[in-house]
Amino acid sequence: MSIQAKSGDRVRVHYVGRLSDGSVFDSSHDRGEPLDFVIGEGKVLAGFEQGIVGLGVSEGVTVTLSPEEAYGEYDSQLTMSIPKDSIPPELSPEKGMTLAITSGEDTIMVTIIEVQPESVTVDGNHPLAGKSLTFECELVELFPSS
Repeated sequence: MSIQAKSGDRVRVHYVGRLSDGSVFDSSHDRGEPLDFVIGEGKVLAGFEQGIVGLGVSEGVTVTLSPEEAYGEYDSQLTMSIPKDSIPPELSPEKGMTLAITSGEDTIMVTIIEVQPESVTVDGNHPLAGKSLTFECELVELFPSS
């Protein structure tokens, strides 16, 4: 009987992440290195983690997560227009650029989605918000916690 992954175990997982149209948004194979994490520490999406529980080395699983289980629904209230002159002059704002915006003690990452002459429109949603994600996973190494 093979050892099965459980909470507290360190695992290394190769995966391919796809959107509902089949396009790949992320792949550990492209980086040449499996994802390394401890089950239960919350470093990866909970549904992804739970898909690995019960697998043995060389076993695979396909896990599909709804937007709520992944990065949440898209929230249009997280888009805003900011004055272009509020961006440091050494940064030339371009569509797709990611910026860190600080307000008080909070810092959020935003992506520029539109550049106008006097302002830029930024989006504070995660790039995968509102999307269902499917992960094809294979457990490649397992380091049992006990």
